Amino acid sequence: MLTIDNLDVWFGFPPDRVDAVKQAAFTVSQGESFGLVGESGSGKSTILRAVVGLIDSWSGRIEVAGQRLDGSRRDHDFYRTVQMVFQDPYASLHPRHSVDAVLHEALKLQGMQDIDRRINTVLDDVGLGRGFRFRYPHQLSGGQRQRVAIARALAGDPRLLLLDEPTSALDVSVQAEILNLLSDLRKEHGLTYVMVSHDLAVIGHMCDRLAVMQHGRIVEVMDVDALRQGQGQQDYTRNLIRASAGYERA
Repeated sequence: MLTIDNLDVWFGFPPDRVDAVKQAAFTVSQGESFGLVGESGSGKSTILRAVVGLIDSWSGRIEVAGQRLDGSRRDHDFYRTVQMVFQDPYASLHPRHSVDAVLHEALKLQGMQDIDRRINTVLDDVGLGRGFRFRYPHQLSGGQRQRVAIARALAGDPRLLLLDEPTSALDVSVQAEILNLLSDLRKEHGLTYVMVSHDLAVIGHMCDRLAVMQHGRIVEVMDVDALRQGQGQQDYTRNLIRASAGYERA
């Protein structure tokens, strides 16, 4: 579903150029949930933004469902295949647009038919129901706003979701609800996930495999079982695991 090979991403121009991602490489199979972990500034979110077309200063190879991407141009079919859920559920929603307006716009842009029925369906899918349809973001809790953001991402029936710290801005009790929702949606819709998180417990719960990043480079790709057992091959990975108290699921 996703192939990243020899990916470099940078910002600015010499002599002030900053190399944010350096020679990253990994693959994600259809139906897999793949994690990207590492300290802040290691390049995790930058990879997702390059994939989705929010950054155009990159080189290397990015392929989605066998289609090679070029620069920041993404056509209509790409966004029918790939959607992204961002970290801050309030900032990613227009404060003056109702839930209905947000979902209607997404469905219209995706060229979907029977929009009214589809809005009710995606709201049911994310556990909100039709009673939330005409509410505004300020009338919703953080968890409810993130459910709307997930509903918007699901509106066009994508196959790949890029999840950029989707629960880090939420209370701990709400985080579990959103993670369980994402797990259920993946099973129900056959979705593929690429999830960025600094929380190893989240990755351990959600992912099958993961890549560990440091200073823009992938230092190790490992199975989640190795993460749970603290068996990283690289010193940095083992130190990261030790520094993350309670990374294992109870």
